Amino acid sequence: MTWLDAVRGALAEIEAQGRLRHVDGAVPAGLVDFSSNDYLALARDGRVVEALRRADRVGSGGARLLGGRHRDHALLEEELAAFLGRERVLLFSSGYLAAIGTIPVAARFVAAIYSDALNHASLIDGIRLARARKEIYPHAALPPSDRRIRPALVVSETAFSMDGDTIDVAGVVGRLHADDVLLLDEAHALGVLGPQGAGLAFGIADPRLLVLGTLSKSFGGLGGFVAGPSPAIELLVNAARGFIFDTALPPALALAARVALMLVRGEEGERRRARLRENAARLRAGLRAIGIAAAESPSPIVPVLLGDEQVALRASAALQARGLHVPAIRPPTVPPGTSRLRIGVRCDHTAEQIDLLVEALAQCIATS
Repeated sequence: MTWLDAVRGALAEIEAQGRLRHVDGAVPAGLVDFSSNDYLALARDGRVVEALRRADRVGSGGARLLGGRHRDHALLEEELAAFLGRERVLLFSSGYLAAIGTIPVAARFVAAIYSDALNHASLIDGIRLARARKEIYPHAALPPSDRRIRPALVVSETAFSMDGDTIDVAGVVGRLHADDVLLLDEAHALGVLGPQGAGLAFGIADPRLLVLGTLSKSFGGLGGFVAGPSPAIELLVNAARGFIFDTALPPALALAARVALMLVRGEEGERRRARLRENAARLRAGLRAIGIAAAESPSPIVPVLLGDEQVALRASAALQARGLHVPAIRPPTVPPGTSRLRIGVRCDHTAEQIDLLVEALAQCIATS
C-alpha cells in the first residue's frame, strides 16, 4: 500500500462518518451571510479598504527581527496597548500563531496548565506544544484554588466562539494564586464588548494577565497579538517561535488595522456596537418566540443547537435555499452530539433580514 492509498483510506473513513468537508469558492452571490465574524462590518468599510489601496508594497519582506519590521507595526502595537490599557503589545501574523507562540513560553514558569473544555483549537494546540501537565476543566468552572496545582497557567476564552457565552473575568482573576498566570483569548470580545469595545478584561490591571486578540474579526482585517506586562512581551520577542520564525504581517494590513481601531474606539464604533446589540437581541427574542432556546448574552454569536450532524446539515441547506447562509457546525469543531447552526450577527444586518432568518428557521425546524 502506498501512502496515497492510505490517504484515500483516511478520506473514505471521514466520508463514511458524514464529516467530509470541501473548500468551496465564495459564499454564493445573493445570500444573506450569517457566517461572518466581521461583527462591526469593517472589512468592507471604505476607510479601511483605502488603507490597502495606498500600499506601496505587498509583503513585509521578512520576520520582524530581520527585514520585516515596518513603522506601522510599531504604531499599531502602541495604539493597541493604549486601547487595551496594557503595558505592551506584540503583533503576530495571525491569532492562531499568537496562541501557539505565547502558551508554550508562558508554560515554562508553571507546573500545570488548566484549560476550559470549550477552548478554541488554537489554544488547545498551544497547550499541546507546552511542556507542562495539562488539566481540562468543565466549561466555565475553574477548579477551586485549593484543588489546583500551583503555579498554574489558566487558559480561557472570554467570549466563546461556538456557544456565544462569556465568563466572569473578575471572578476568575479573584481565584488565582499569587504565582499563577492567566491567558485570556478576547478574539470574539474585542471591538464588541467592554468599554469602547476594549474587551471583557479591560480595566483589570493585574500583572498575572496576558490578553490574546485578533484583527481578523471585529477589526475586519488579519493578524493577531498578545498584550501584557512589558517583561513578558520582551520574552516573547526572544522566545516565541510563532513570532521569531514567521514572516511579519504585511505593513498595509497593519495600517488598515490602525484605521479600523480608530473607528472602533470612536463614536462610529459606539453606533455600530449599539446596532449590533439591537440585532442580536432581536434575533434571540425571535428565536424564543418560535420555541428555540436562546440564552441571554452580550455576544453576537447565537447558536441553534440541533444535536445530530445530519439534521444540522439539512437545516443549513434549507436555509441556503431560502437565501440565507448559516453554516452547520459539527465535530470535530464541536463535541459529538452538539452539532448546531452558528449564527454570526453583524451590525449591518437589517431588521428584515433578522426576521427572515427567524421565519426560515421556524420552517426548517418544523420539517427536520
